[in-house]
Amino acid sequence: MRFPVRPEWGCLLLAFFLTPVLVAAEEADYVGGAACGGCHAEQAKAWAGSHHDLAMQPATPATVLGDFRGVRFDYFGVTSRFFRRGDRFLVNTDGPDGKFADFEIKYTFGVYPLQQYLIEFPDGRLQALGIAWDSRPKTRGGQRWFHLYPKERIGPSDPLHWTGPLQNWNHMCADCHSTNFRKNYDLRTNRFDSAWTDIDVACEACHGPGSQHVAWAEGKTEHSADRGLDVRFRPRRERVWTFPANSSIARLSEATNTGPEIETCARCHARREQIQANPVHGRPLLDGFVPALLTQGLYHPDGQMQDEVYNYGSFLQSKMYRQGVVCSDCHDPHSLKLRVPGNGVCAQCHKAEKYDSPAHHFHKTGSEGARCAACHMPATTYMGVDRRHDHSFRIPQPDLTVELGVPNACNRCHTREKPSWAAARLKRWYGRKPRAGKDFAAIFAAARQGRASAEDRLVQLAMNTAQAGIVRATALFELGPYLSGKTLPVVRQGLGDSDPLVRLGAVEALNEADPGVRFPLLSPLLNDPLRAVRIRAARALAPLVSQALPVERRTAIERGLYEYIAAQKANADRPESWMNIGLAYAESGRHKGAEAAYRTAMKLRSDFTAAYVNLADLYRAQGRDAEGESLLRAALKIDPDSPESHHALGLLLVRHKRLDEALEHLQRAVTLNPEGSRFAYVYAVALDAAGTTDKAVVVLEKHYRRHPDDRDTLYALVRFNRQLGRFQAAADYAKRFQELASDDPRSRGLQDGLGTPNR
Repeated sequence: MRFPVRPEWGCLLLAFFLTPVLVAAEEADYVGGAACGGCHAEQAKAWAGSHHDLAMQPATPATVLGDFRGVRFDYFGVTSRFFRRGDRFLVNTDGPDGKFADFEIKYTFGVYPLQQYLIEFPDGRLQALGIAWDSRPKTRGGQRWFHLYPKERIGPSDPLHWTGPLQNWNHMCADCHSTNFRKNYDLRTNRFDSAWTDIDVACEACHGPGSQHVAWAEGKTEHSADRGLDVRFRPRRERVWTFPANSSIARLSEATNTGPEIETCARCHARREQIQANPVHGRPLLDGFVPALLTQGLYHPDGQMQDEVYNYGSFLQSKMYRQGVVCSDCHDPHSLKLRVPGNGVCAQCHKAEKYDSPAHHFHKTGSEGARCAACHMPATTYMGVDRRHDHSFRIPQPDLTVELGVPNACNRCHTREKPSWAAARLKRWYGRKPRAGKDFAAIFAAARQGRASAEDRLVQLAMNTAQAGIVRATALFELGPYLSGKTLPVVRQGLGDSDPLVRLGAVEALNEADPGVRFPLLSPLLNDPLRAVRIRAARALAPLVSQALPVERRTAIERGLYEYIAAQKANADRPESWMNIGLAYAESGRHKGAEAAYRTAMKLRSDFTAAYVNLADLYRAQGRDAEGESLLRAALKIDPDSPESHHALGLLLVRHKRLDEALEHLQRAVTLNPEGSRFAYVYAVALDAAGTTDKAVVVLEKHYRRHPDDRDTLYALVRFNRQLGRFQAAADYAKRFQELASDDPRSRGLQDGLGTPNR
């Protein structure tokens, strides 16, 4: 199973800001799904055998699907054997030390299209084996063992190895595969004592703890509105969809609050960071989680899913979401099956005579191309065999593939044709380019490339309330590198938006601002009703704690930082969380706390080089470079290909005038990460300091071809070309710099003759 690697990554619409029906007077307890079946027999019957029911099970002859009859599986020379001893299932494979041993399968994990297997360790860890069973029929390529990472050898030292932290069930999986899961991690002993009420996804995973509901059902208490439940979903019968006159698309007869249902599903069906040890049912999503925005690496520029982002961030982009559609309109929440098979599920709201017709889809009736989902919900395969549909319900746009290289539904099937062919076909069929009408792909693509032209377009996108909230939030996030007198008013407006996801995007943008600019903008958000917004605002204000502030202001920030650190400690088993704590402490001037946090991260994972780099930087600030150098050299022994470690060591050596050594490491950083603007700039400055300005210009020009709008690169090219007497080149670069950044203070220096000769 491929997992999110960075738990600090992480960000809804007005509907989500509304609090669902909440709480009775006393705190409810979990009673277990078995207590529900007596009154809710129909729902229990539908749930039985569903993917939620089979999300996790004890390993028994009835639950294990894989072939354990002595079968061998070879993976880059590592031969694992699957076998049985009576009713016990075992695998002989490489363990955490690389040595082969027999490991017993404790639990099955999932059921279709693949089943994984969990192995228990003495310290309470459950680890997901990297070899999985393809449970599809043999006719579809299934009934075989396969490795989740088939293209490269994942050895015991790799975090993705089955014994590594990224395959740890307690942190990565359990919260969404079991009910009322408690991690119960003890940092002192580095052990887990994890527990749950139901081993699978049972009733209370969605409805919340049921003790008060049971009491109400037994007549022991009175609950008129909520019936003792923390979360109540609007009954399906109350959500009536009708077709207005002369319309082929249904409309919801009465607007309803969709937040409780969608946010309940999003707790697990979203790419998100958890910021509370046990998020409370019935509270808004952003009180316990930080959902991811449409950022690079997770989503393509047009918002299509790229990495495993699940469904929530995609669905928020859709017109269907904005029209009031909820998950249970299409999926039965208990059996998880579609309400109606095939195109029939879409025909509930889209008249089949218009849309399920060759006149609309231009494919033979009954063919793959005539399926609504094939065009409007293209699938991407994850984990080797698991095809997942994009839930943004977009119009196919092969012209964007031509322009930006994003995938399109047409060429997923017509693999032998070019995107230009598909674009031409759609134009011929519909008489125009099929555009969604609210296209933001080119804007996000330009922002990701650091193009200056993105600034104004991001501003317009962020202010466009016709766009989905997650799109506006992402536009604000992308404005971070462009902060100026022109963009700050837009960010300020976003901070006051009714949509908490937009507020969160605006907070993230201000991480790029000068600390002095942040306080008047962010201080009101220290009292935001949602934890995700509060703690991110506090984190952005951390550098101000060590400054001379009035007591009440410092206290407000410190209170927010305390909550931020508590949120990080919800994942105290993760080195990334401790690094985040260390960074917050370091920026707030608490160096002892920062050092302790970095050391904790290193203790949890001795190969976590990011903590070494940050601790070395802390030592730099304290005048302890000798200790910092030892740390960085240790980091490079662990990972010789870490560009950050090479860069940090190069800077340290420059400070100590060991220039030849420094150049070696700075060059290596650029080679390992040619996209890193800071790496190229620093290496070029060091080359200039070494008296090889001509080489510095070569490095910068190469980087400039990749990033023609990078201001630092341009400014350095002006300076260095002038030093070399290449006045025309300096003048050309100066002109380009002024075109991009007339408001940059350095532009005045160019006009005064710093970069161009007076003629």
